[in-house]
Amino acid sequence: MAILTKEQWQAFCLEHPEHSLLQNAEWGDLKSGFGWTPAYVQSGDAGAMVLFRSLPAGLKIAYIPRGPVGCGFEKLWPEVHSLCRKRHAVFLRVEPDFWQGTPEADALEYSMEGFIPSFATVQPPRTILVSLDGTPDDWLARMNQKTRYNIRLSQKKDLTVGESSDVAAFHRLMETTGSRDAFGVHTEAYYRKCLECFGKDKKGRIILVSYQDKPLSALMLFIEGKRGYYLYGASSNEERNRMPNYLTQWTAMNICKEAGCTEYDLWGIPDEEEETLETQFLDRHEGLWQVYRFKRGFGGQVLRTMGSFDYVYSPLLYKGIKFADSERRKRSAA
Repeated sequence: MAILTKEQWQAFCLEHPEHSLLQNAEWGDLKSGFGWTPAYVQSGDAGAMVLFRSLPAGLKIAYIPRGPVGCGFEKLWPEVHSLCRKRHAVFLRVEPDFWQGTPEADALEYSMEGFIPSFATVQPPRTILVSLDGTPDDWLARMNQKTRYNIRLSQKKDLTVGESSDVAAFHRLMETTGSRDAFGVHTEAYYRKCLECFGKDKKGRIILVSYQDKPLSALMLFIEGKRGYYLYGASSNEERNRMPNYLTQWTAMNICKEAGCTEYDLWGIPDEEEETLETQFLDRHEGLWQVYRFKRGFGGQVLRTMGSFDYVYSPLLYKGIKFADSERRKRSAA
């Protein structure tokens, strides 16, 4: 087994440009500031960044976010399991980055002997992927009429847009959005750490839209390889008739194109089949349904990753963690 240094892992990822943003060493740096410890494992042409989080009594949870990377995973898993056992992991959670139903996903799943479906997901498995092929006019042509209209309207509403380092303003908008749409947000320190880890090489940046110097909309854009990622976004309750969210996304798409990206990942939407999404989005408002109403207009393709899988090392402790998670979700829903 090869346990790599951070620098060696970065070199391995450069040899596999298709890897996910969440397998970057920078993502490990980010998470290391919030309770996780990264380790980098390689076997042949396959590798994974494994994050470990401590539990009481020296136990840990292990997690591979949007990985592993490469191919030939049959030889990787024994090495990963060996590392997890040495670090006293109760279980390992894996959320691969391959799209469901593709040959790559089938090959990976075939290699995952002993894994079971997870009782919860960390990252949303379903997304909308927007193609950046062609010109901006081509992108507009692929969007629905309302989104196309709102983008053009936003460009006539005296808004200013640009990159920003104002993390405090971004966090204030996130808190406003979280309160309005009933979802949790990270701390200001987390978003500041995001820019610290990804901002050096312009892999991460804040795009901010304002009206008369008042921030109205912002998103944190990440770029890795040929894909741009919209992971975090927020908006004010004011001046919504100016359609600032549309200008923010339009700007992000153009930045991605200039950086050589061929696709823009709008990240999480409800984990439902597209037929269900399209027949219910006008009536559903909980969870990610609100954002689906917005994201669907950009003309992308609804895709789903393989999902989330667990490999259990301590069945009794795993059962206890699963029960505790179920009780927490019940309290949150009450």
